[in-house]
Amino acid sequence: MYQATWRHTTWRFGDLRTLLAKATPLRSGDVLAGIAAASAEENVAARMALAEVPLRRFLSEVLIPYETDEVTRLIIDSHDRQAFATVASMTVGEFRDWLLSDSATPALLAQLAPGLTPEMVAAVSKLMRNQDLIMAARKVTVVSRFRDTIGLPGRLSVRIQPNHPTDDPRGIAASVIDGLMYGCGDAVIGINPASDNTAAIIDMLCMLDRMITRLAIPTQSCVLTHVTTSIEAISRGAPIDLVFQSIGGSEALNTSFGITLAMLKEGREAALSLKRGTVGDNVMYFETGQGAALSADAHHGIDQQTLEARAYAVAREFKPLLVNTVVGFIGPEYLYSGKEIIRAGLEDHFCGKLLGLPMGVDVCYTNHAEADQDDMDTLLTLLGTAGVNFVMGVPGADDIMLNYQSTSYHDSLYVREVLGLRRAPEFEAWLTRMGIMDPSGKLTSDHPSQALLAHAVGEAA
Repeated sequence: MYQATWRHTTWRFGDLRTLLAKATPLRSGDVLAGIAAASAEENVAARMALAEVPLRRFLSEVLIPYETDEVTRLIIDSHDRQAFATVASMTVGEFRDWLLSDSATPALLAQLAPGLTPEMVAAVSKLMRNQDLIMAARKVTVVSRFRDTIGLPGRLSVRIQPNHPTDDPRGIAASVIDGLMYGCGDAVIGINPASDNTAAIIDMLCMLDRMITRLAIPTQSCVLTHVTTSIEAISRGAPIDLVFQSIGGSEALNTSFGITLAMLKEGREAALSLKRGTVGDNVMYFETGQGAALSADAHHGIDQQTLEARAYAVAREFKPLLVNTVVGFIGPEYLYSGKEIIRAGLEDHFCGKLLGLPMGVDVCYTNHAEADQDDMDTLLTLLGTAGVNFVMGVPGADDIMLNYQSTSYHDSLYVREVLGLRRAPEFEAWLTRMGIMDPSGKLTSDHPSQALLAHAVGEAA
C-alpha cells in the first residue's frame, strides 16, 4: 500500500502498478483504459507518494509476473546491480533531483544505464516537468554505428522515409532523390512497404542496395517488414543492412506482433552474418509507440508510458542502430492532443536515452487528433534541444502510404540551422564530395554531380 496526504485528504494506492498509473500526466489512453487519476488532486497525491518510493522497490515488486512474461524476465535477469549501486539508496524523488544536478555527469549516466530498469526511469519521468526531461536527456550521449556514426553530440540524423502506396520504384526513387538533395538520409533510407510479399520486399532491398552502392553513400537501408520476412530474405541472399521489428513492453503485446525474444535474436544473428557494416555492427531497427499495448488488449492494467519504457528493455538487449518511438501515430484514442503528443515524445526520448538507447522520435500525428504542424514544430525544436539522435524525413511531411503527418526534409534544415546541428560525419563528408553541401555546411543550389546522383538513383529504380 502506498499513500500520501494532500489537502487534508489521505490518498491510498493499492500497488505499484496503480500508483504509477495515477501519477502519470493525463493522457487519453490511460483514461480509455480506466486507470488514470480521477482528478488533478489524485494525480498530485500519487506523485507525492511515488517520490517516496525507494528505487530498490522496483526490483522486488514487478508489474507483470516473472513467471508469465518474458519481458519481465529479461528486465530482472539482465539487471546490473553493480551499475545500480550509484543510485541504489535513492528514492524516486531523490533520483530526480540527482539527475538534474551537476553530479549526474554524462560519463556517470552512461555507466548507470545497465543498472536502471524501465520502471525506474518511467517513474522518475512522471515527477518531471518538460524542461527537466529535456535537461536530463541532453546529458546522455548514445552512439551507434553501421556505415556511419549516429548520435554524436551536436549532430542530428534523418531517416529518409520514401513510402509509396503501391511500392512503385519510380515513386520511391523520386522521394530518395528529394531527401538526399536536402542532405537527409544519414540515419537510414527506410521504406514501409505496402506489400508483405517476400519477393517484393527483396526487390525493394535490391533497389536500395544498388542506389547506395552505385553512389557509395555512407548510410544504410531498411525495408520495415516483419523480422521473420527479413530472416527469410537473408536466406535467399537479399542485401539486408538492418533488420526491423515493432516491439512492445509485454510478452502479450509481442505475441500480437507475432514475435518472441528468440526470434529477435535469430534476426540479429542473421544480419550480423552478412557483415555489411563498415564502421560498426549495430544491425537492428526497432519502432515503438505509447498505446500499442492497450490497442492489443495486452496492457495488464499498466499505464501506457510505463509499458513503452518496458519496450526499451527489449530493444536494449539487441544493441540496435536505431530506436524510433512513433509518438503520435496510433491516434487520439491514446494521445489526444498536441500537448499530450509533445509530453509523450519528451518522455519517450528521456526514458530511452537513460536506458542507453540510440533514440529517435517520429514527430507525428494523425489527421483526427487535436494537433497540427505547429505542435510538431514545437516538439521537433524541443527534441533537437534535448539531443535526439534522429527524426523522420517525409516528402512534404505527408506520408501518402501510411496517411499521417510527420516531419519533412525542410524541417530538418530548420532545426539544424536554428540549433547548429550537423549530420553524421561520414555522411556530411559524402554530401560535400557530391556537391550537395558546401564546406560550411550549407546546401548548394546546383552542382554537376547532383545530376549524376539523380540519374544513378533513377537507374537503380
